[in-house]
Amino acid sequence: QVQLVESGGGLVQAGGSLRLSCAASGRTFSRYNMGWFRQAPGKEREFVAAISWSGTSRYYADSVKGRFTISRDNAGNTVYLQMNSLKPDDTAVYYCAAGPVAGAKGMDVSSWGQGTQVTVSS
Repeated sequence: QVQLVESGGGLVQAGGSLRLSCAASGRTFSRYNMGWFRQAPGKEREFVAAISWSGTSRYYADSVKGRFTISRDNAGNTVYLQMNSLKPDDTAVYYCAAGPVAGAKGMDVSSWGQGTQVTVSS
């Protein structure tokens, strides 16, 4: 397993941008598919985006397509989520995730980060 630590959350106005980072420990980072999930108050955790171990395949929830971009740096053991055109509905705790399988409908998760809060004001 890998240990994951998120950063980059904060408060932003609607229409603004944020970049989340997830630093992973362990030498096996490049073997994992990586992703982001989010959980708003009173709602279930939902899939946001995922990227394959090689970085060649990327998957997004319909709600964020065209606004969010997931990327990874295997040399630096880091995965990113660039969030543009943010909306109040994007307000949630965002979690980094690692797992063996990822696809258009989500991913199987073997490791979770502790989460970082993103708040979008209207």
